[in-house]
Amino acid sequence: MGGDMAVREKTGREKAGRPTIMRMSVEQPLWRALAGYRVLTMLYAVGFFATAYDGFQRVWVAVAYYVVLVVWTLATLPWVANAASCTKRFLAADLTIALTGILLTPLADTHERIQSGGPTLPSIWTAGSVLAFAIKGGWRWAALASTLVAVVNLVERGTPARDTIHNVILVWVASIAIGYVVEVARASERILARALEIEAATRERERLARDIHDSVLQVLAMVQRRGAVLGGEAGELGRMAGEQEVALRALVSGGLAPESRESPYGEAVHAAGESEPDASDPVDLRTLLVPYATSTITLSEPGAPVPLARAAAKELAAAVGAALDNVRKHVGEDARAWILVEDEPTSVVVTVRDDGPGIPEGRLAQAEGEGRLGVAQSIRGRLRDLGGDAELISVPGQGTEVELTVPKNTRSARGKAERR
Repeated sequence: MGGDMAVREKTGREKAGRPTIMRMSVEQPLWRALAGYRVLTMLYAVGFFATAYDGFQRVWVAVAYYVVLVVWTLATLPWVANAASCTKRFLAADLTIALTGILLTPLADTHERIQSGGPTLPSIWTAGSVLAFAIKGGWRWAALASTLVAVVNLVERGTPARDTIHNVILVWVASIAIGYVVEVARASERILARALEIEAATRERERLARDIHDSVLQVLAMVQRRGAVLGGEAGELGRMAGEQEVALRALVSGGLAPESRESPYGEAVHAAGESEPDASDPVDLRTLLVPYATSTITLSEPGAPVPLARAAAKELAAAVGAALDNVRKHVGEDARAWILVEDEPTSVVVTVRDDGPGIPEGRLAQAEGEGRLGVAQSIRGRLRDLGGDAELISVPGQGTEVELTVPKNTRSARGKAERR
């Protein structure tokens, strides 16, 4: 996150007049303030010694330490310029110099002044080391560094005086608070960066959609129409062009791609070296339904992702596939079908509707009695295992509608179903 306060990335797209992303670093001002703080507190510590050096019992110890402090502070200014430069090794060395100065104070100063609450050799410069931990690693690192400073201060004083405890608590609370603020700022920056990336990708997709609509999609649509008129091989070519038009239209409108590829044996094919994804990990249901969209099957989905546990999403997609298989089997290959995806607060609803003649009354019960369990097992059985529900509505002459409802918390819903 280091770098300039605002970094403008100029690319070929910017030259073409397309929007660019301004990346902001919310913590960069903190690093600059820390660098200034270290210099000012170093000057303060040296100036205080210069005004009271005659009271020290071993002046040479203090002089030697302040020489090291001045050289170290000025030489390491580039190391506190940003998070990348501020390494763990530097932080450890910096805190060591601060702690060493505290422990050297009894050797350089008099016992009376130490007991009366006199400052340590590094004085308030020590807080700069702790703040570097806070900005670099957040409140946990700050707590560790401030605790070490507190312990060394108590060792240097010998007794837990009120002023010592007050200063220790002040540094401890302030550093942890700053570390927490830095963590919140970093999280906000990541969210903002992601939002800007999504916005830029959406604009680019819209631009591509316009270009593709004006060229490729219109050509595919024309091929489909002409092929249907000519028939024969041209008709088959037109049908394939229509399917590609639907798939391409879904891609440029929603930016969706199939979530995984299925082998002929029903097992997902993963890239070499990739581990099998966890079944409880969320997946965008839309990506599993996109392959079902063809020239005769229309898919309508929300503009935002529809997250669902991977196992539940695959079972729901399989139930949709079973419903479409029934449409092709009982209505015909050229039957029209529609898939509607609805993302409810507590559940996901997928509706599959066709324009067929409908199912005669009692036909499902008759098919189940004959051992044909396509609807009972492939659709209702899958939904029941997920704690969901499958409702089939069919009116003779008006087509069939299958409404599949799956709760988002499928694990608890499955447990309730088992208890029943």
